Amino acid sequence: MLESTLWILLTGFAAGQLATRLGAPALIGMILVGILVGPEGLNRISPEVLSNAGELRTLAVMVILMRAGLGLDRDKLKQQGSVALRLGFLPAICEAIAIAISAMILFQFDWATGLLLGCIISAESPAVIVPGMLRLKSLGWGVSKGIADAILTGSALSDVLILLVFSLLLNFLTSAPGSSWPIQLLPIQILLQIGLGLLFGYLAAQGLALLLAKTIWVQTFAHELLVTACIALLLVVSAQSLPYFSGYLAVMAFGLFLIEFDPPLARRMRLGFNTLWSIAEIILFVLMGASIQLNVLGQEILPGLLLLVIGLIGGRMLGWALSTYRSNWTWKERLFLLPGNSAKATVQAAIGAVPLGLNIKGGEIILAVAVLSILVTAPLGAWAIPTFAPKLLTQDPVDPTKVTVNNHVVLLAAVDTSELAIPVLMKAAEIARRSEVEVVVVHVLQEQSSQSLESLQAQTQRLMLDIQHQFVTVNGAISEAILMVAHQYQASEIVMGKRGHRPWQQVFVGSVSRAVLATSSIPVLLVEPNRI
Repeated sequence: MLESTLWILLTGFAAGQLATRLGAPALIGMILVGILVGPEGLNRISPEVLSNAGELRTLAVMVILMRAGLGLDRDKLKQQGSVALRLGFLPAICEAIAIAISAMILFQFDWATGLLLGCIISAESPAVIVPGMLRLKSLGWGVSKGIADAILTGSALSDVLILLVFSLLLNFLTSAPGSSWPIQLLPIQILLQIGLGLLFGYLAAQGLALLLAKTIWVQTFAHELLVTACIALLLVVSAQSLPYFSGYLAVMAFGLFLIEFDPPLARRMRLGFNTLWSIAEIILFVLMGASIQLNVLGQEILPGLLLLVIGLIGGRMLGWALSTYRSNWTWKERLFLLPGNSAKATVQAAIGAVPLGLNIKGGEIILAVAVLSILVTAPLGAWAIPTFAPKLLTQDPVDPTKVTVNNHVVLLAAVDTSELAIPVLMKAAEIARRSEVEVVVVHVLQEQSSQSLESLQAQTQRLMLDIQHQFVTVNGAISEAILMVAHQYQASEIVMGKRGHRPWQQVFVGSVSRAVLATSSIPVLLVEPNRI
């Protein structure tokens, strides 16, 4: 298992990075390397790991749904509540019906088996949609209308509906002749799943906020992240044992309500789950690729592709039109649903092989079409979301309290060869260690010995040994050169020495410091030798 773990993490990471550098989504490389190292390729993943792939996928999906909940905006959801609710039901229903009818014609399925295939294919993939929507939110695309929030919420509700209908259809197809099928209870079950999911998410968020606020045994950020992740995973596992509520919806609600009860904690958890996702996505997509059975595609490729197109064009697009009818979305924003709300991956990988395992007639065809939907729509959706968002959505101001804004922060330290250099470097290093930022040390060349410059570079290297930094030298007027470098590196703050303050002088700063203070558009921190 350790060898398999190394194959999954190292090859998955390398393939994702390679795909990114080639301009493709990272998940394409991860899925392809999963096929390569899986049973269909080099067979480097142990059967024990593959047999537990479902549990590992559940863990990864928990992480991504928690990220989704922590990234939702409650105000935007109120604004787009009707659209989000309709997106949760209409596109999936329309696509499932269109696929069911098509399967009856293309594969000679009966209605129940065709609808079973429709449920599998119409489920939306949180593993593709959630990262894509969160990235759009961090960049401001469609933020003012809450488009990403509506898609995220609709996707979660959609999977609740689809998984419920899927389980009922399985019971019907595997039950003895003459047994009753409780289709009349479906609306009650859906409401129960949604209502209890929201309730348990609310209680989990409130309990966590009280627990961490009133106890002292959780002392570090790692402890907070551990407790939060365990509670989120408990919600998912409990839903498998007690199928009366949606565990996935409960996890999203957990993150959403945590923003309301403890915003600082929610911000820390947002950062923590972003880190967890960088590992979880490798495991998820490599195992997804390893579980794909290429040999089942065979002669079903062409009819399978036709069925996917019919489901998308004839079903899902109708559902999108009905979902956004009489809303404030423009035609371009409605068109964005085509790339933003079509990806299939996680659910299909989890349940695509279930009908075959239960010996349902046509199970091998269902599995083949499920595999085909992953191979086609997951990479296409991951590529299309960031590609078409700038063309179809407006870019609005970002609310940093709702999403993680991944800015590369640079601190500029302006130094000369005087005794002020060491205090300035020490202050810049202190700030950098607290805030995890990069430091650009700038020195404006004047008439001086090369030995002084070498000494300054050596001091910089010694004081910033454990900090990401670079040493830059420029020519010109000192204040203008400092501001030019600050603009060039997009610095967030300038740290420099304070000169000119002597008991017999009536000025508090020197001419260079005064010039930078007067013209800088970013904060300037002045350091004195005795105030480090």
